[in-house]
Amino acid sequence: MKQVRQRLMDRERPPYALPTLFTVGTLFCGYYCLMKTVQAISLPPEAAEQAARFFDSAAKAIGIAVFTDGVDGRIARATGATSEFGKEIDSLADCITFGVAPATLAFAWGIRAPEMMQGLWLAQYLPALGYFISFLYLTCGAARLARFNVQKNPRPKNPGRPGRGYFVGLPIPAAAGMLAAVIHFRQGDPIASWWPGGVLWTALIGLLAFLMVCTWRYSSFKGMNMMRRPSVGVIFLASIVYLIWNFSEPVLLVIATTFVSSGIVTRLTWLWRKDKHQTPEEPAELPT
Repeated sequence: MKQVRQRLMDRERPPYALPTLFTVGTLFCGYYCLMKTVQAISLPPEAAEQAARFFDSAAKAIGIAVFTDGVDGRIARATGATSEFGKEIDSLADCITFGVAPATLAFAWGIRAPEMMQGLWLAQYLPALGYFISFLYLTCGAARLARFNVQKNPRPKNPGRPGRGYFVGLPIPAAAGMLAAVIHFRQGDPIASWWPGGVLWTALIGLLAFLMVCTWRYSSFKGMNMMRRPSVGVIFLASIVYLIWNFSEPVLLVIATTFVSSGIVTRLTWLWRKDKHQTPEEPAELPT
């Protein structure tokens, strides 16, 4: 009797291994990105085309990791397979795949290249600044993950409509996806001969670091239910898949830029509306 009861309990247990497999896939993407980055910077200058292919492969790995990271959470919630173990390993995988890997890739691709250029007045200062900004990105990403784990019901500075799900600050997968989208858009070709490009790239890394730790709201899309209109949902997903498959460079860059800038636009719009509807206080009446 006890054996039968135990078998029934085992059948009722949620499939914890399924979302964990996707988490391990996310971790592997981060490892793959680091390996390709190391291979790219190990090549001599005359092998620039091969290095660009390695950089592009590293960026693609980050893009795949963004997908697997989103899938594992949805599977865990749909099957009831959420656990503290899954939560912890997911955070560790995110810190490596979306923190360490893109920070290393971003420095090697966009900041290290101008370091090797002679005669540029900013070349001697850019690497040191790049080291700091890349580490700042990693630190802010780790802080973003820690805040997400400990806060139960975070409130953004610019609250949205009640009943809708929002992220407080830019999620770290979106930040890493933005860096990967830019690299993939250039097909891995590093910024080697135009030092202002290195400056703009460093500024982008710093901006993403700030957006991760700020308290501005970003849409989580958790309230989106495509099953209400299945035909529209199928057409939308099929269109996105087709565009990414055939025009991945511009499409992924547009998607990443739109999401990253949405938080900035939402914040500025909220501040403008707040100032517009704020009525000046009437001066106090002086005693006679």
